[in-house]
Amino acid sequence: MEEPVRCAAVNVDGIHLALGMKDGSFTVLRVRDMTEVVHIKDRKEAIHELKYSPDGTYLAVGCNDSSVDIYGVAQRYKKMGECVGSLSFITHLDWSSDSRYLQTNDGNGKRLFYRMPGGKEVTNKEETKGVHWASWTCVSGLEVNGIWPKYSDNNDINSVDGNYIGQVLVTADDYGIVKLFRYPCLRKGAKFRKYFGHSAHVTNVRWSHDHQWVISIGGADHAVFQWRFIPERKLKDALHIAPQESLADSNSDESDSDLSDVPELDSEIEQETQLTYRRQVYKEDLPQLKEQYKEKQKGGTSKRRERAPGNSIRLHFVHGYRGYDCRSNLFYTQIGEIVYHVAAVGVIYNRQQNTQRFYLGHDDDILCLAIHPSKDYVATGQVGRDPSVHIWDTETIKPLSVLKGYHQYGVCAVDFSADGKRLASVGIDESHTVVLWDWKKGEKLSIARGSKDKIFVVKMNPYVPDKLITAGIKHMKFWRRAGGGLVGRKGYIGTLGRNETMMCAVYGWTEEMAFTGTSTGDVCIWRDIFLVKTVKAHDGPVFSMHALEKGFVTGGKDGIVALWDDGFERCLKTYAIKRAALAPGSKGLLLEDNPSIRAISLGHGHILVGTKNGEILEVDKSGPITLLVQGHMEGEVWGLATHPYLPICATVSDDKTLRIWDLSPSHCMLAVRKLKKGGRCCCFSPDGKALAVGLCDGSFLMANADTLEDLVSFHHRKDIISDIRFSPGSGKYLAVASHDSFVDIYNVMSSKRVGICKGATSYITHIDWDIRGKLLQVNTGAKEQLFFEAPRGKRQTIPRMEVEKIGWASWTSVLGLCCEGIWPVIGEVTDVTASCLTHDKMVLATGDDLGFVKLFRYPAKGKCGKFKRYVAHSTQVTNVRWTCDDSMLVTLGGADMSLMVWTNEVEGSREKRPCDSEESDTGSEEDGGYDSDVTRENEISYTIRALSTNIRPMFGIKPHLQQKEPSMDERQGIVRGSRPPVSRAPPQPEKLQTNNVGKKKRPIEDLMLELVFGYRGRDCRNNVHYLNDGDDIIYHTASIGILHNVATGTQSFYQEHNDDILCLTVNQHPKFINIVATGQVGDSADMSPTAPSVHVWEAVNKQTLAILRCYHSKGVCSVSFSATGKLLLSVGLDPEHTVTIWRWQEGAKIASKAGHNQRIFVAEFRPDSDSQFVSVGVKHVKFWTLAGRALLSKKGLLSSLEDARMQTMLAVAFGANNLTFTGTISGDVCVWKDHILCRVVARAHNGPVFAMYTTLRDGLIVTGGKERPSKEGGAVKLWDQELRRCRAFRLETGQVTDCVRSVCRGRGKILVGTRNAEIIEVGEKNAACNILVNGHVDGPIWGLATHPSRDFFLSAAEDGTVRLWDIADKKMLNKVNLGHAARTVCYSPEGDMVAIGMKNGEFIILLVSSLKIWGKKRDRRCAIHDIRFSPDCRFLAVGSSENSVDFYDLSLGPTLNRTSYCKDIPSFVIQMDFSADSRYLQVSTGCYKRHVYEVPSGRHLTDQAAIDRITWATWTSILGSEVMGIWSRHAEKADVTCACVSHSGISLVTGDDFGMVKLFDFPCPEKFAKHKRFLGHSPHVTNIRFTSGDRHVISAGGDDCSLFVWKCVHMPH
Repeated sequence: MEEPVRCAAVNVDGIHLALGMKDGSFTVLRVRDMTEVVHIKDRKEAIHELKYSPDGTYLAVGCNDSSVDIYGVAQRYKKMGECVGSLSFITHLDWSSDSRYLQTNDGNGKRLFYRMPGGKEVTNKEETKGVHWASWTCVSGLEVNGIWPKYSDNNDINSVDGNYIGQVLVTADDYGIVKLFRYPCLRKGAKFRKYFGHSAHVTNVRWSHDHQWVISIGGADHAVFQWRFIPERKLKDALHIAPQESLADSNSDESDSDLSDVPELDSEIEQETQLTYRRQVYKEDLPQLKEQYKEKQKGGTSKRRERAPGNSIRLHFVHGYRGYDCRSNLFYTQIGEIVYHVAAVGVIYNRQQNTQRFYLGHDDDILCLAIHPSKDYVATGQVGRDPSVHIWDTETIKPLSVLKGYHQYGVCAVDFSADGKRLASVGIDESHTVVLWDWKKGEKLSIARGSKDKIFVVKMNPYVPDKLITAGIKHMKFWRRAGGGLVGRKGYIGTLGRNETMMCAVYGWTEEMAFTGTSTGDVCIWRDIFLVKTVKAHDGPVFSMHALEKGFVTGGKDGIVALWDDGFERCLKTYAIKRAALAPGSKGLLLEDNPSIRAISLGHGHILVGTKNGEILEVDKSGPITLLVQGHMEGEVWGLATHPYLPICATVSDDKTLRIWDLSPSHCMLAVRKLKKGGRCCCFSPDGKALAVGLCDGSFLMANADTLEDLVSFHHRKDIISDIRFSPGSGKYLAVASHDSFVDIYNVMSSKRVGICKGATSYITHIDWDIRGKLLQVNTGAKEQLFFEAPRGKRQTIPRMEVEKIGWASWTSVLGLCCEGIWPVIGEVTDVTASCLTHDKMVLATGDDLGFVKLFRYPAKGKCGKFKRYVAHSTQVTNVRWTCDDSMLVTLGGADMSLMVWTNEVEGSREKRPCDSEESDTGSEEDGGYDSDVTRENEISYTIRALSTNIRPMFGIKPHLQQKEPSMDERQGIVRGSRPPVSRAPPQPEKLQTNNVGKKKRPIEDLMLELVFGYRGRDCRNNVHYLNDGDDIIYHTASIGILHNVATGTQSFYQEHNDDILCLTVNQHPKFINIVATGQVGDSADMSPTAPSVHVWEAVNKQTLAILRCYHSKGVCSVSFSATGKLLLSVGLDPEHTVTIWRWQEGAKIASKAGHNQRIFVAEFRPDSDSQFVSVGVKHVKFWTLAGRALLSKKGLLSSLEDARMQTMLAVAFGANNLTFTGTISGDVCVWKDHILCRVVARAHNGPVFAMYTTLRDGLIVTGGKERPSKEGGAVKLWDQELRRCRAFRLETGQVTDCVRSVCRGRGKILVGTRNAEIIEVGEKNAACNILVNGHVDGPIWGLATHPSRDFFLSAAEDGTVRLWDIADKKMLNKVNLGHAARTVCYSPEGDMVAIGMKNGEFIILLVSSLKIWGKKRDRRCAIHDIRFSPDCRFLAVGSSENSVDFYDLSLGPTLNRTSYCKDIPSFVIQMDFSADSRYLQVSTGCYKRHVYEVPSGRHLTDQAAIDRITWATWTSILGSEVMGIWSRHAEKADVTCACVSHSGISLVTGDDFGMVKLFDFPCPEKFAKHKRFLGHSPHVTNIRFTSGDRHVISAGGDDCSLFVWKCVHMPH
């Protein structure tokens, strides 16, 4: 067609085909041969719809200009009529069966009727009522109301077509969905099935003439779909032939609007779906909040805070089980213990001994629990902002893996696969995400969105590990893993049932069979995804089911446990949970018959049942029931009282029960009484006979404490009674506090109210009596602390200081000076809800909103006292009480409904068992002393090379940017280029006097690093190691890793780092021999080339095996390999001091976590572990566990030792049986068992213990510290495995103090690296020291001079030494201590004298033979920058930073009187060179200007021609047109610092602030000359020289204090 076609219609006889065009015309073709019959254009806008009448006489054409034209077919399509009622474009048309009426839909959604063929609008409804329509394609009209959603008037349905015979209707919409409805569907929001396939809009849909097919066409996807229609009666047969996915999946979610046929939700489930687990503040938020509040309170007073108390508590028993909103969370372990959860505690209950053990790794409510097929591991999921699933061992109670990062708010269901390797978890986020994990590795395998509504259960298929099911509210889905995703198919119900809420699910005896329990009491039986049968099992929801070898067991809300055969054909046996069936050994009382059953499990000959009321029962197969554990039911628990002399306590809760609990070993509930209303507080009378209980409706009662029967009750208040207290002694008065903000005082004997305490502005929270029973202390919700006199209730004002002098009978107040310290830093976010003081007034226990139980020393004065903190409750701790003898602490969790009993472990008396407390988080002020080395190391900030700036304070315009003066040639008009730079006319003298004139000059082609003198010991540690059985050592300096042979001194280098190396470690595992890891400085952690990285390399062949680009900004300061050698641990210098674990061979980061807010110095794996490591740093020691992909840490606990304080820790070593040793800044070594300090080796060294090494083969430990050598002491000590005995070694270095930074032990030798850049080998037998490596201690090394004829050179540095080095012997020959920093050094032309210039302006001349001072002089106050002998040995030129060059005449002897000096030097002197004839001196200065002076007059020579003719003896200047090419484009901030021309006069080397050495040809007058660059130095190469004969180049480092010797590779002849 010539025009785009918008619509089509075929006449009834199938002869004519009409096409509506976009340009407003329509064409009719003959179907047989597609020849044109007519082409008519009556309209200008697109024809959107046209249809032939059923009798074939008319064609109706609907146009976008809102009209419909009627044409007569037989009259060659003559226009017969026009319908003009619409105000918008026509969308759909339908003819009546008798062709007398037409109905239209338009863009406004209006439905209009017209009489045919004239087109008159019909407005009378009655007339159209009985009309039968030949087709139904309209989208508006009563018959199709149901295709529209209930509450929306959007028009996204493009097309409809009715199938009258099948009584169905198909629709096509804008979302790519084809839907099938019943026809007619009159009520909005009808149910439908939906089919996916199209990608975007489905523009049209039609039934085929025989109604067997539906054709749909897609707008944007250009696709034509053909669908087969399966009528209902055939559906069942069809399913078994080819269960089409789409069929099954089509059951819509959205169509629940018409809820008439869905059973109402059971009240319990309703309640549960409304629970929200969101928190205002999650425990994960605490560190951030603390930092924020600390920032705010920076200016606050820092009074020395009280220490944490010596006592600690240990969780002993928990009453409670979480049944009210959890299911299937109760199991037998392998050895028959029972595992379940309550609050934030995983509980393992031993029913024989009636004892409990606890997993305390969670910090908020546990919502689900699953047991591993081997029955020894358990997975628990918790509430949290980024909630975690912990997999832990029920034997050791240690976490094996922690999974997080993919759920939000909480994890509500978990399940292990049958092989135990995988775990599925479901979150409580909006879309109830389903995640499949490889839990051992901690990796997510697959993830998918589960459902909008709550999912209650996830079950992994026991036969196919890739399949699982989820069940929940109107949700049943069968999932299959597909790579990183999961493909879900809805369960297909068919006609068998309704889409119900599923509460539990199990798989049956084949992979196809699944069984689910519904909220109506049915069990659904599924094959594949099809529901095949339902069986009525319980009255009310089926909450739990468990599959057996042969059959099933189910439990429901009706309190019945039912045993079934393997096909749910018949029920074999039922057990009713009734009081009458309770066995005599029960640990409590059943509250009601037939409690709702939430969990069932079988094993060890019993059925284990958990109820909604918080009871755990064991049902014997023969019938008797034993109650094992119980707790309060749903509703907050607030009331708690301990008995005045018996080990029992009373609790009262919103669940309307009052209970008495035995705290002695029987741990059971002794009595229970139901109340009419919930209760909030209770109290025993002093004689223990009566029990007063305050209720939520403002009434209170007194009951007999034994029988719990009423004695008397009152109802004087309207609001909650929040606290109730008998006066001490005889208990004459009873004080009753209410939320009405009054405290009423009653006389107990006369049962009358005798006084009212008024004056509180808010509700009362706590009350306490004084010992005399005369005074009441009251806390209110407005944080007031008020005092009233009994019995009348007169208000008293007591000064704050006097309060603690009053003897209080009890202290449960949270306000006042005595307990100011119990309020946390983040007091605004959290409330301290309860407190209780021990009877000896030593320890105050508190409970707060975040679920922490804390112990403080009493009185807790001053803000933010130190404490011990315990996590077991999940949210609010509502009450805490000590028992009568202070032996136990009882705590109540409000919303977690648990009653926890803790034993009080007094200092000193307990066996050293670890407790599960956390120390208070704010560090101690004193950290064990000060040490300059530690401080310096802590404060160093590392910058990357690329950002280094100039080391000299230069100013002015850089040479390559200066305007060039015309040279002599140019002045003479000679064009440069073809001619050599030296003029042949009158022959120009050489630029440089050369010493190998006779030989052919060979340019230097390359430099090879041959030797490095230097070792980075000043701020790194543990970075010297033995390799190859002690033949070689490996260490680093600058950015070079050095392998140094001990016997020969030869070195080889690893040069792949592009910036300074900060740490080095060697893999100890025999499989990874000679594997080294090094970490370097870096910039931001953005994975750019300048980001910090760790390199793993092979030490012998220097091959890089892995580069780990890391997220530690600034740099990597510690690396350590794990026991198997496969994992690598790195620590960063970023503000969080992140700790990261890598699988280095794959380059994969496994886990990462913030380490500490201050510097971490070292982190090391335990030598026997791949999961345990320890980090130490500033006031920091942490014990870490790698669990899957999560890092868990425990702070070191000092509690058990008197006076121990957290010091700055510098080093770590390990012993057997989980012992850890840490070296401190004060010289002590701390010994830790697990994470608890068990002893301190005092003064192991006199100064900080910087290095420790654990020998793997015999367990002996080497320590290195900072000390002055003495007869008995030494800086290195060798200890036995437990650090009891030691042997000290002295390092014979001649230093005043030895400071050891690295120790390592080989066969009979100890290798020591010192702060003074020495590496020393100490023999263990004879204690002989052999210095292997020397280096300058502090830089920069400014002075450098090479001997005129031999392979020696001198270096002078800031450390006040001048050292003589021998290249051939690869060692330091001598050193002279000058006592002041040296800046420059120079040999005389004969090599018999040495001149040294000092930083203080002095210079010295030494005789080389005797090292005696020949002369010395100080004419200047500032540093001497360069010093030079003239080639004829007559003059000495001394250039200083005072902008001066002084000349001394040496022929006058050692008096050294200044003969003259150079005038008007514009800036400080950098370098000087004499001319070959000793008559001129060139001086380069700090303003990028080079001047030439006459010698000895000091006159400034300005004649450029004369300057050009001078031949120089040496060339070390960085300025001058001859060396213009050495300045690079990138020298904005950094400079070329030094240069030297070879003796042959044709090569030039330079050093710059980036740490690069470059090789140029000389001269190089063109800008940006070609060069080769050599990396290795840290920023700032300070000096560079050729040795005699141009055999070597020596470069001196600024930041790295190292000397590099490069071998010159000459071009072949």
